Amino acid sequence: MKLHAVCAGRAEKLPGKSYKTGIFKMPLTGRVLIDAEGIVGDAICNTKHHGGVDQAVYVEGLLTLNWWSETLGRPVNPGTFGENLVLTDLDNRDVHVGDRFVIGGVTLEATSARIPCATFSARMGDPHFARTYSAAARPGIYCRVISGGDVGEGDAVSFEAFEGERVSIAETMAAFGKRLDEKTRQRFLAAPIHCKLRRSLDLG
Repeated sequence: MKLHAVCAGRAEKLPGKSYKTGIFKMPLTGRVLIDAEGIVGDAICNTKHHGGVDQAVYVEGLLTLNWWSETLGRPVNPGTFGENLVLTDLDNRDVHVGDRFVIGGVTLEATSARIPCATFSARMGDPHFARTYSAAARPGIYCRVISGGDVGEGDAVSFEAFEGERVSIAETMAAFGKRLDEKTRQRFLAAPIHCKLRRSLDLG
């Protein structure tokens, strides 16, 4: 597995909208620094729902982006979904909470699914795209930064599977806003899930 692209964006307005968003990501060249908050210099506009230590870096698999290109009948280039990193030979469906991606001195740990929103739909030019994205059950992967450093296109990426309870990233998207049965809730809590998801399950 290799790092296919590193993407970041600046605050921009969506057509017809009054607010700014950082969803417009473009591939970067050269070495890029990742710290505890993610890609240094990447715009995070809505900090209530985006960014933070448990969703510092947003990862998409190139196999998944290629699938979307075929499904939508148009290119889905790196950065289109607002992702920070695109990894070759990765299908999002194969990733579980706690799995790690190691890129040189950088270690990222999967925490939860990217949840599609109205801004994402507007970015894609389709008011129903959030529903389409959810139904596909191939969500992008939010990661926390275990150790930071610099990365660049072409870097080798090692995959380390979490050895504890297996909770797929797709499951965390399906569980969003829902009440889980006790067995499933305990399985989720036994994994290193996103802090917001953990709080919601603790309250459950």
